[in-house]
Amino acid sequence: MSRILTPQSLFPLQRWLPLFTLLFFASSVSADDGKVTQAGVVESAGISIPCTSITVYQSKHYEHSAYALGRSRCDAHGNFKVRYKKPSSKDAVIYLIAEGKPLSIADAEDEKPGRKPVHLASMLGQGPYPDSVVINERTTVATAYAMAQFIKGERIGGPEVGLRNAAGTVRNLVNIENGEVGDTLDTFPNGLATSALPTMNTLANMLAACVRDGAQCTPLFKNATPAGRPTPHNTLDAMVNIAHFPGNNVDELLALAQTAEVYTPALSVHASSNPNLPNYINSWVLALRYNGTGLLGQRMDGPGNIAFDSQGNAWVNNNYAFGVNDLPDQDAPNVQCGSTKVMKLTPTGESAPGAPFGGNDQLQNGKNAGGLYGAGFGIAVDANDGAWVTNFGFQGQLPINNSAGQEPCPNNPDVLAVSVSQFAADGQTVSPDGNPSNDMPGGYRVLGEDSSGQPIDLLGQPQGVQVDKKGNVWVAGCIDGTITRFKHGNPNDIDHIDVDGLDKGFDVAIDKQGHVWMTGNGTNNVVEMNQHFKQVGDLITGLDRPMGIASDSQGNLWVAQAGIPNPPCPAILGFEHEVEKEIGLDGSENPRAAVGLIRHKGKKRMVTSFGKGNDGQPRDGLRWPWGIAVDGNDNVWVGNFTGQTIMKLCGAGKAKCPPGVMTGDPISPDAGYFNNALQRVTGIQVDPSGNVWMTNNWLLNGFDIPQNPGGHEVVIFVGLAAPVKTPMIGVPRQP
Repeated sequence: MSRILTPQSLFPLQRWLPLFTLLFFASSVSADDGKVTQAGVVESAGISIPCTSITVYQSKHYEHSAYALGRSRCDAHGNFKVRYKKPSSKDAVIYLIAEGKPLSIADAEDEKPGRKPVHLASMLGQGPYPDSVVINERTTVATAYAMAQFIKGERIGGPEVGLRNAAGTVRNLVNIENGEVGDTLDTFPNGLATSALPTMNTLANMLAACVRDGAQCTPLFKNATPAGRPTPHNTLDAMVNIAHFPGNNVDELLALAQTAEVYTPALSVHASSNPNLPNYINSWVLALRYNGTGLLGQRMDGPGNIAFDSQGNAWVNNNYAFGVNDLPDQDAPNVQCGSTKVMKLTPTGESAPGAPFGGNDQLQNGKNAGGLYGAGFGIAVDANDGAWVTNFGFQGQLPINNSAGQEPCPNNPDVLAVSVSQFAADGQTVSPDGNPSNDMPGGYRVLGEDSSGQPIDLLGQPQGVQVDKKGNVWVAGCIDGTITRFKHGNPNDIDHIDVDGLDKGFDVAIDKQGHVWMTGNGTNNVVEMNQHFKQVGDLITGLDRPMGIASDSQGNLWVAQAGIPNPPCPAILGFEHEVEKEIGLDGSENPRAAVGLIRHKGKKRMVTSFGKGNDGQPRDGLRWPWGIAVDGNDNVWVGNFTGQTIMKLCGAGKAKCPPGVMTGDPISPDAGYFNNALQRVTGIQVDPSGNVWMTNNWLLNGFDIPQNPGGHEVVIFVGLAAPVKTPMIGVPRQP
């Protein structure tokens, strides 16, 4: 009697696997039962990996939750086909995990049937899906980083918007069809222009060391173990840990990657020890530059700040009309007038439909749509996903010697920097147009009368702007320290006050009571206003050149303290290098740089400053603090205008901080997260996927080119922060 071979009897028999695979594949594609087949191969830089299982998962829309749709095995050459029931929703997020053993078994422990330290993954995201995919170390790195805030073990799940967008970010890092790096990572303004590409490959090489040689799994897992956390047991968990704690064991992991340099270009073994190297790193953050669709994208020039809509699209304001200013051996750049555009990027960095909005910077027919001109730091998104942008009046200046005999911008910024512009969600202008050539400002103005009864503008060089839960729009006025409220967003119903004792209002934030806080950059203080437009208590002092301000979910306020003179209003930043002479080219000699925490103590407000060494913490990553943000775990992120670094500090909710880390202590390396994708950062915000977005507002040599110092990109650190529900109206909330 002939023996019937069953799948159960075939699995232990490697010699029968090709036959079984052939039989299974033939039957899996013959029935029309509403199922689909995903084919692919599991490999390590072209070397096949015969995985013991391959599973298709569908993510659920709550934390760390997914379910298996289908499961199969690889053949001896790493090829697989998994048949699974097609999800009913076209928005379903699908991913694959392959499990197996290293190609070279290290010891008897690795021979145990249940031990499978090799877990490789690929996030397919939302359909349509390729007919065939490659799963390798690169796809695993991309999945671990982009999905870092949604993954636990094999389960990836979370709120729909953030999860969907994170799956899209995977495609920027890797091509899921062939396992090569993604186009966004591989091309300008990324590619070889930053350390991101070699960092991605080096991370993949860490995994390849374990995949190819079981003896290297132990050092990988050991050095991917954060303090007080369990040791990972597979390569996917190890990479997720590295994504969560990128400052841990940088040197050791870099050395490990050198043992399997199969993906190139990669970082050299000296990349973490020699700051003079072009691709120096001090952590394993993965950074991507975004500028929109195409080589020059939306032609950003001095992006100032970022605000997200409900779908995670990023609205970005812009200082200058676009001009090329960072190419080698070029003539002196032209003097650029103020930008008349506002940018909008998709969550994955492409240009949103129709973006940029407002104008083309050439002021056709003399008009600037919506009154937009030289926006600075102020941008906010309302409950309808529309944007509010403040018109600061930025424009380029002639160099001191002007050897090229250049002409200045003909526009008068003093006349144009007096309003706020409004855009609908689709980019249509809502506020009135202006006409700079005729000194006619547009936008929403705040008008009063002088002593002779003549109309005058009361809002001068507006900066920070926020929208509260009632739809009120609050604006900081840099000249004279004013605060303005457009009630329910109505430009015809305005409250306005010149705050006594406060000068150079810079930024605003809204706490959980709905109170509004504004920093006084010129007077080292902060004012608190209630919903009745009344000042609450005395001005809050004890701060040093406060700039950006952000609230947390507990009612505390966090303030970026620049600690240096020459604030950016009423005049534009000077170009005499006096600031850099005082604090050093990278800001490392700025002893006054700090972050302030304002706590509620009954009716009192208590200020604590976390600076360089004032409590035993060096906090060397505070260089020239400018923008500040709070993430979904109430931890604090600080952007620096110098030093190419940002800092992450433990917030007031210590339970979300690593063991032993207290409020105000660094979670990032003490020197911050350095990355050469950064230039001079102003704005910093967190999106629904946990990406940290920053604006490259100026070039590193911006002080040398006053005609046009503007940078040209925003930068994201992939998956590094706790996600935030957007638009952020009031305090930060988890999605």
